[in-house]
Amino acid sequence: MSSAQRPAPPRPTSRDVARAAGVSQATVSLVLGGKWQGRVSEATAGRVRDSARDLGYRPNLAARSLRLGRTRTALLVVPALTNEFFARVYTGAAAVAAEHDFGVVLYPSPDGTGPARDPFASARAALDGVIASSMAADTLGALRGADLPLVMLDSDPDEHGAAAQVNLDIADGMRQVAEHLLALGHRRLVHLASGVDTWTFAERARALADAVRDVPGATVRRVTSPLDVRAGREATEAVLAAPGPLPTAIVCDDDILAAGACKAVRRRGLRVPGDISVTGFDDLALATAVEPELTTVQLPAEQVGERGMAALLAVLDGRPAEAGSLPVRLVIRGSTAAPPADGARM
Repeated sequence: MSSAQRPAPPRPTSRDVARAAGVSQATVSLVLGGKWQGRVSEATAGRVRDSARDLGYRPNLAARSLRLGRTRTALLVVPALTNEFFARVYTGAAAVAAEHDFGVVLYPSPDGTGPARDPFASARAALDGVIASSMAADTLGALRGADLPLVMLDSDPDEHGAAAQVNLDIADGMRQVAEHLLALGHRRLVHLASGVDTWTFAERARALADAVRDVPGATVRRVTSPLDVRAGREATEAVLAAPGPLPTAIVCDDDILAAGACKAVRRRGLRVPGDISVTGFDDLALATAVEPELTTVQLPAEQVGERGMAALLAVLDGRPAEAGSLPVRLVIRGSTAAPPADGARM
């Protein structure tokens, strides 16, 4: 029989791994299922993993799913599919999921504000858990009522309905923005805030107000806008047309609003940053597509997704999820500078 006709060697089984490692099949199941801590020694677990690797053993996921009552599928709920940030969150979550033979299904809530239609009535039996990123407050009822482990990303740490949380240090990001602008000499600030009612945007508003409060002569005026370029431009135009001194800096809740603010400033015949500085938040690709490029806060979106999926896996295995907020950093580009020397209305 030629090599082309020779049948493939039989696929190694857990019994083969057990025999090679000198342990029972139950021990192999514990180790390869991630449930060996406290039951099997580190040396034995290492021997089992080495044997499985050397034999090229792959677990029968269908059989294991039936045995454990799991589908190895997670649902990632996001406010919108059109925002690059959530695409990157998904990328991170899917990468970790793939390492553990999980799949991730992406589900958007309408218009980014919710409430999302409850996807769980038909999907409960097909899911092991839910990861929800930056959701509006009125979407949480359906998520909590799904009878599935829930991991919240970029959400209120005082909410108690989640099995685990992964947060960014959003407040520190806005403090970095405020400190940068105040150090440049800005004292008349406008906060172009998202009109979406979520913890992450409320945290940005609180941190900015706190940073400005104790600085002599500094003020911040908050105006809200839907999250799109046109709305950001129109909201900024209204600010610039109002009586009184112009702001010297516009602090935006995200880069999309900042792009709209820059358009409004230029349409009035003013310069960014010569007359008015503009800052964004998120560091989307848009931040370097506009001119001047945006000073903005860089958020590690893929790492948020990675940590979120890892947290869900920990919850499913009965382990504590990793604690602590993810750091963010200010990226200074061309859209910020010292305010005009005279500070007069133009």
